[in-house]
Amino acid sequence: MAGNPRSPKLPDFVSWPAFPFEGDFRLKPVADPADTEPPRRGEEPGDCASCASGDDAYLWTNERWRVKSPPKPSGLPVVVILETRAHLDLGDLSTMHSAELGVLTVRLERAIRSLDSVARVHVCRWGDGSAHLQLWFLARPKGHLQLRGPFMTMWDDILPPTDEQQWREDLSYIAAWLNDTD
Repeated sequence: MAGNPRSPKLPDFVSWPAFPFEGDFRLKPVADPADTEPPRRGEEPGDCASCASGDDAYLWTNERWRVKSPPKPSGLPVVVILETRAHLDLGDLSTMHSAELGVLTVRLERAIRSLDSVARVHVCRWGDGSAHLQLWFLARPKGHLQLRGPFMTMWDDILPPTDEQQWREDLSYIAAWLNDTD
């Protein structure tokens, strides 16, 4: 709580222009460490949603990689997810997969950033949700400087959804870019 001398000091980022909330905040208490880490979704390949999904659920595929989007538009112009075809996590990648990951990351970033509505692309990986590698590409809309930085995922949930027709056109464009092997 603001002004309560017993409350821990809030981090500086709550005053950053990109922070999506204002007003008084109260920190949650930090829970004691757990004795064991809970399993992530799809720890076993047979239980993995990514492994069970057919190529028709993806915008683009090749023999080792697939790119998908969430099922409907969100507040950002584009959100796409790069996944390995095989049931691998980041630390499991072979040298070949690692090299391809670098090339595909740059190609996807260029494709998304080339859209008229996009200023920057954030590339993120969270290791706690899924055991199957997922690299997220989040497009910051051009001119929306308040959305810069680490809070963009929050803004994605807060903003009204992007126009569905434009969203579909942008996804088709990204798939075409990835299919262009030159």
